[in-house]
Amino acid sequence: MKKISKIAIILILACIAMPCSIHAQESMKNEFNPITTGVTSLGIAPDARGASMGDLGAATDPDANSQYWNPSKYAFAYSKAGVSISYTPWLRKLVNDIYLANLAGYWKLGSEDNQAISASLRYFSLGEVSMTDDAGNGINSINPFEMAVDLGYSRKLSDSFSMGVALRYIYSDLAFDETMATDDVKGASAFAADISGYYTTYPMVGRNECQWSLGFNISNIGSKVSYSGGNEPAFLPANLKLGTMFMFPLADYHTLALALDVNKLLVPVKPRLTDYEDQIAYEDALQDWKDMSPISGIFKSFNDAPGGFKEELREITYSIGAEYSYNQQFFLRGGYYHESAYKGNRQYFGLGAGFALNVVRLDAAYMIATAQSSPLDQTLRFSLTFDMDGLRDLFGRR
Repeated sequence: MKKISKIAIILILACIAMPCSIHAQESMKNEFNPITTGVTSLGIAPDARGASMGDLGAATDPDANSQYWNPSKYAFAYSKAGVSISYTPWLRKLVNDIYLANLAGYWKLGSEDNQAISASLRYFSLGEVSMTDDAGNGINSINPFEMAVDLGYSRKLSDSFSMGVALRYIYSDLAFDETMATDDVKGASAFAADISGYYTTYPMVGRNECQWSLGFNISNIGSKVSYSGGNEPAFLPANLKLGTMFMFPLADYHTLALALDVNKLLVPVKPRLTDYEDQIAYEDALQDWKDMSPISGIFKSFNDAPGGFKEELREITYSIGAEYSYNQQFFLRGGYYHESAYKGNRQYFGLGAGFALNVVRLDAAYMIATAQSSPLDQTLRFSLTFDMDGLRDLFGRR
C-alpha cells in the first residue's frame, strides 16, 4: 500500500510556522505554546522590499506588492499601473527545492486616480517528498504545494485616507493526485477576505516637508481548512497588522524612512492536555475549539491564552525597519523582526538593496537569523517590478 512520508511534510510545515521551536530551552517547555494554523505559507513575506525591512509594509509607500501588506495603499500609488514578480528560495539550509513565487499588480481606474483594482498569485512549492510502502521502501515521490489567488479593490475616501478589500481563494495540496492521496493527506480549499486602511499626510518639520503614514490590514478572515474530510480542521492564519512610517529628507535627493509594524494572529490557542486536570475536560475543550467558527475564533483570540494577559502580549510580533533612497533610484534597507521565544522564537535581521532604472526596479533581500541553528538564516528574496504606466509612455514616445 502506498503512503506519503508525512514526517517530511510535517517537519517542513513546522519549520515554516515556528522554525526555532525545537531549540526552546528545557525550562521553557511548560510555557512554550505557539499558535497553530493551516496554510502557514500565507504568512511568508513575498517581496524583497518588505522582507529587507524586517517583514513590514502596512504603512510604507505603496508599490506593486502592496496586495500582501495593505491593499488600500494602491489608491495612493504614484503610477497608473505596476506589476511585480518575486522569488524566494525557502529553507535552503535544510533542502534545496522549496520556494515561494509571487506575482502581484494593480491598475488605477478613472481619470481622477482615486481607486484601483489589484490582484496577486502566490505559489509555494514544498519540493519533492518521498512516498514509501508499508515496509518503508521508497517507491515514488510527490510535489505538494500551496497556492492563493486574490483580487482587491481600494478607494480614496478623502485626500489622505483610503480603504481596501481583497477576496482570496486558497488551495493546499499535500498529495500528488487523488489516487495517491490517503485519508490523512488531501488537498483542501478555503476562501478568505482582507479589510485594510491607509492614512498619509505631509507635515512640515522645520523647513522640510515630511511624510507620515498609518496603516492597518486584517487579513485572511475566512473559512477553516482541513486535510481529513473535516475531522481535523485548522484555522487560517487570520492576522491583524498595524503600522506607521515617517519619511523625511536628509538633503537634496536623499530621504530616509523609518517604519514599525506590529502583528497579532487572530487565531484561538489550541487546547493542551497539560492545561487541564483530566482527559475528559481536555477533550471537551478540544472539541469546542474544533467546532468554533472562524469569526468567533477572531474574538476569542484576544483573551484565551492559558497564561493570561502576559501570554497574550507574547503573541504580538513586531518589525522595525528603515529605507534610504537616493532620488528614488537607489535604495538601501534594513530591519529586524521579533517573535517571542514562547511563541515560535523567529528573530532575524533583514538587509537589502534596490535599483530603479526608468520603468524597471530590481530589489534583493537577505535574512540573518539571530539563532545560529535557525533554518531561516541566509534566506534570499528577489523582486522585479515594472512600471506599466511608464512602459506605455516609453513605447508611446517611440
